[in-house]
Amino acid sequence: MSPTKEQVLEALKEVFDPEIPVNIVDLGLVYVCDVDDKGAVNVQMTLTAPGCGMGDYIANNAREKILDLDGVTDAKVQIVFDPPWTPDRISAEIQEELGIS
Repeated sequence: MSPTKEQVLEALKEVFDPEIPVNIVDLGLVYVCDVDDKGAVNVQMTLTAPGCGMGDYIANNAREKILDLDGVTDAKVQIVFDPPWTPDRISAEIQEELGIS
């Protein structure tokens, strides 16, 4: 049985931007998370800055977390920059913790 989108997003909460101690979901870096009925997961995510040298590391870490889920047959994580990320995408809870509001 394929995992749910919610299960994938929960797993992605274990992936952190090394420069900011916040997970990629709460940072608002995950734009698309699709799971098909065969267990293939497709994620499109961005980075806080286009020049971030940690992009491959973060994407590979995300892919590994997805592949660890039961029922996943394939995982693709693509880095995109459209639309550009802004701090507005950070979850309200984390904005409050970081003093951004």
